[in-house]
Amino acid sequence: MSKKFKKINVITLGCSKNLVDSEVLLKQLKANNLIVEHNSNNTGFDTVIINTCGFIDDAKQESIDLILDYANAKKQGLINNLFVMGCLSERYKDELKNEIPEVDEYFGSNNLKDIINTFEIDYKKELIGERLLTTPKHYAYLKISEGCDRTCSYCAIPLMRGKYKSKTIETVIAEAEFLVKQGVKELILIAQDLSYYGLDIYKEHKLAELITKLSDIKGVEWIRIHYTYPTNFPYDILNVMSEKDNVCNYLDIAFQHISDNMLNLMRRNITKQETYDLIMRIRETVPNIAIRTTLLVGHPGETEQDFEELKQFVKDVKFDRLGVFTYSHEEDTYAYNNYEDDITEAVKQERADKIMEIQQQISQELNSNKIGKYFNVIIDREEGDYFVGRTEFDSPEVDDEVLVLKENFEIKIGEFYKVEIISSDDYDLYAKFIT
Repeated sequence: MSKKFKKINVITLGCSKNLVDSEVLLKQLKANNLIVEHNSNNTGFDTVIINTCGFIDDAKQESIDLILDYANAKKQGLINNLFVMGCLSERYKDELKNEIPEVDEYFGSNNLKDIINTFEIDYKKELIGERLLTTPKHYAYLKISEGCDRTCSYCAIPLMRGKYKSKTIETVIAEAEFLVKQGVKELILIAQDLSYYGLDIYKEHKLAELITKLSDIKGVEWIRIHYTYPTNFPYDILNVMSEKDNVCNYLDIAFQHISDNMLNLMRRNITKQETYDLIMRIRETVPNIAIRTTLLVGHPGETEQDFEELKQFVKDVKFDRLGVFTYSHEEDTYAYNNYEDDITEAVKQERADKIMEIQQQISQELNSNKIGKYFNVIIDREEGDYFVGRTEFDSPEVDDEVLVLKENFEIKIGEFYKVEIISSDDYDLYAKFIT
């Protein structure tokens, strides 16, 4: 392994939680006078660090393929050093060492200090809470905890990320204040499970208190809530959402399924009726809320009747945003150890496609209802003949976008503007600026 670390490319795969980890690492490397880039397609790097995802089969394969690509680049002398970190490395470190020995060292998902030590540079404690942002400067992800204590049958995240560990309110506030000083206007709260926040260190739900304090920070214009869990849902966050203008009427809550049979097999600790009741209460408390959810199809034991109930659930609720995963039989999970993976990949994909067909019609209907209405949007970027932005009901990269035709206006990226929706399609809105 060459010790000449000069120019480093950090490549991030997977979720926004991984992205935050990469941003923290980038800050430490840059503070030690190393040249760093993120997800760069440039050449001339002597070192590559791959932050991997190990969530499901497709994500694992993407990570492995990328490691192999750079292992080959190292063989050819195109790079000198190759490191792998993150969830896949945490879970399969020994196997990866044997299969891809060209990697200089493998690190887990919580080994930042070890990575810094390998580079023979100082870990700067004074930078705790600081990051080198890779998102557009007007929004950032704010991770408020690590790990997960839930016992969902299909999920390997606790195996890779460990037990739930909340950051203190003071720590999160300090990080948010740092982000605002960098120009961030929108904070996107993330964790493996926001609903659980505070229970481990404060012995009670603290998400509502945290959001309230974040909303009081001068310069925070939007706060967005991602990755909540339906069981023991912290209802008091809905009151904060109603009372605080800068807390978006937006909620990401993963329901996964609806039939009692599947909720039991998945170990979700909630019933079908409790799920419907929860959604009704959310919408009664915040009538114009946008709800994003994630569903899982093809889990062992999912019958045609279970799937029919799931389709009806999607039709009944009319989620504003929805994504679907097909079941992946992950080693050492409860499902892997106790159930047979008894549904074919073809059936899994067919079920996922049917759910998305229903959602496409719902999205088209909801979007068409917005025509002629006015919204405040934040402009994320320019793209061809359009400025591309989002309403408070849309999160970056995963939700609908608002495309505003360029006119003779002085428009700045990262600023808020009022627009009128003039047309729509299945997943996007088209608008004009209101002067």
